[in-house]
Amino acid sequence: MASTQVRPAEVADHTAATPTIEKDLDEKVHSVDVNTEDVEPDLDLYVPLDMDGSIVDQHDPLTIRAVIIGIILGSLVNASNLYLGLKTGFTFPASMFGAIFGYGIIKILSRSKLPIIGGSFGPQENSIVQAAAQGAGGISGIFVAGIPAMYRLGAQEGNPKDQFGAIITITLVCSFFGLFFVTPLRKFFVIQVARELKLLFPTATAVALTIRSMHAGAAGAREAMSKLKALGLAFTAALVQRVSSYYAIGILYDWHFFTWIHIWSGYTSWAMNIESWGWWFEWTPAFIGSGILIGMNSALSMFGGAVLAWAIIGPTLVHYGECIGKPQVEDDPRWADYYSFASLSNLGHETPSPRYWLLWPGVMIMVCTSMAELFVQYKVIGYAGQVIWQKSCASINTLLVKSGKHSPYFSERAAREVKAAEGIIEDPAPAEEQVKMWMWSTGLVAVIAVGMIIFALQWGMNPGLTILACLLGFLFSFLAIQIGAVTDQTPLTAASKASQLIFGAATKGSGFSIKDAQRVNLVAGGLASGGADVAYSLTSDFRTGFLLGTPPIKQWYAQGLGSIISIFLAPGMFVLFTTAYPCILDAEAKHCAFAIPSVAAWAAVAQAVTDPAVSIPLTSGIFSIVMGVFSIAQVVFRHFYLVGEREKYREWLPNWGAIALSFVLPNPVFTTAALFGAIVAFGWKKWNVKSFDLYGYAVAAGFIAGEGLGGVVGAVLQIAGVSGDILGTTLGCPADYC
Repeated sequence: MASTQVRPAEVADHTAATPTIEKDLDEKVHSVDVNTEDVEPDLDLYVPLDMDGSIVDQHDPLTIRAVIIGIILGSLVNASNLYLGLKTGFTFPASMFGAIFGYGIIKILSRSKLPIIGGSFGPQENSIVQAAAQGAGGISGIFVAGIPAMYRLGAQEGNPKDQFGAIITITLVCSFFGLFFVTPLRKFFVIQVARELKLLFPTATAVALTIRSMHAGAAGAREAMSKLKALGLAFTAALVQRVSSYYAIGILYDWHFFTWIHIWSGYTSWAMNIESWGWWFEWTPAFIGSGILIGMNSALSMFGGAVLAWAIIGPTLVHYGECIGKPQVEDDPRWADYYSFASLSNLGHETPSPRYWLLWPGVMIMVCTSMAELFVQYKVIGYAGQVIWQKSCASINTLLVKSGKHSPYFSERAAREVKAAEGIIEDPAPAEEQVKMWMWSTGLVAVIAVGMIIFALQWGMNPGLTILACLLGFLFSFLAIQIGAVTDQTPLTAASKASQLIFGAATKGSGFSIKDAQRVNLVAGGLASGGADVAYSLTSDFRTGFLLGTPPIKQWYAQGLGSIISIFLAPGMFVLFTTAYPCILDAEAKHCAFAIPSVAAWAAVAQAVTDPAVSIPLTSGIFSIVMGVFSIAQVVFRHFYLVGEREKYREWLPNWGAIALSFVLPNPVFTTAALFGAIVAFGWKKWNVKSFDLYGYAVAAGFIAGEGLGGVVGAVLQIAGVSGDILGTTLGCPADYC
């Protein structure tokens, strides 16, 4: 976001000494809380891990079976992410799912004596499985954000099915732009400054530790099979629950307590005034699973933000006439008090909804928190500038030497570059295992050139704007990798909104019509954030491979092969869902099975920066500035004051990224499900921490992937005409609709 990104700065626990995961609208939720003290007290996670002595050395872990299995598993996650992203704005990475399921599948296949299928299976090949899964599971974030927003605003005519080829070109450029330009940054982020700046990459590190443990002899194999069984059972249970719930959604999925009270009172209660603000419980395995992963601080911060937004600020705004709601049911007195306060339609022509008012402080907090997190790590900015300049000088000096020329200036700085590299950490991968410079540089130039042509001919963006989007993508990638490596959060929502603001200014006064400006705004924002998402994903893979001793070029090939599949799969899934549920692209649809929170947010920002009739409410703007300053102050306070003996108090600080996310979501239903999952995890740990460590993350990953795939099945049932809205019941739903 997308993703963990949801997908999307958003929910990582910024307060704990050991980072937890993040959630963010339209980006990935990176899903593992790493506490190295629970693994091995003296474990050094800034050098390659020591492997079990019985592991067979694999000289070429890039096998056909590893790539195929990884792509299949990643494709399942990709399809799941389209459903989850359109429904909630969140997407999830495929790394842990691919690592555990891939282990189980290939472990069984390895017993065969058939060529290609059989043979030894080690941790490096396991990391190739998860790398291919990451590639195949990626790039779905742009299809739950900017692309559908284009159609909802009428900035793009037609429908995705008829424009399938044009949509593929966006995924092509985003995927390979991110893949190529981040490749040379591997050594910098994973090796050179990792220890000094504590770039742990929590999810990638947890995946590496999990893979190592599964390959640690007989005991590791038993543990791995236990994880696999837990993941498989959770996946199956979530899949069955989601599919069956379509036929009794008010019983098996959504529990509308206040609707039930209203019905039992003979339609005379005040309960619908509470129901209207989104206070019901949803048995969503995906968000119960995410709650298991994120920890109590992030879950409580999300829930606290929901209470602040949807139980205090929202009702106050409506009470004083600053915002309005819209009746959900016309001409039925039984449901006269049933309103929607989340509309983002008809902006600029009527009093806005509380959701539009709350959107801006949410975005402001995300942007301010992300930028503050970046600037307090000022060392990485300065050191990065030095390293990039030194590497550039070294490359120029090499070219001069080959041509028989000499420059004292470049020669001196080239020597400094070598000394700096030797003085930090030696790269364990020899030169022949590295991605060659010509490979990524040629690919990068080609992708940018093709991108300029494609975006000019198909999306109305001139080459200058395409280059600007690529530059922003590079800057956002640097920000996402640096912050994500520390906090496990990729602030792509903040980055995407920043890009929308920049392109709003860039297209103003340039002769674009409002609709053309909105199309450019959304496509360019998708290119910048999509490229950054892929870049962070590859860097995380490099981190996993560094710990396991996997050759970087093998991981690069694996993710590239997976990305080729995602280029076609993600648009295909988008066409599937928009065909089954046309309301996704219809801004005037009154009811829709998908809340599309990220899509609506992207559309609202695009309107605000391109349409003179749409503005930010003055009170919302003032409140946004105040909250932005406050969130920056907490980052500075935590980073510079809560250190040493006072560091233990960080865990008591609220997570403003999580609070901001609750402001951007259309209702609090997902925050309540996540809180339920966090409470389950908290109780599970108190009861038996070893059991949680063994099964907890596997169960959560199974819940997330299972519900996502259940959503894909639901779309197929919808197209086939045998879906729950035709053959099922809406018993227990408000006004017979859930």
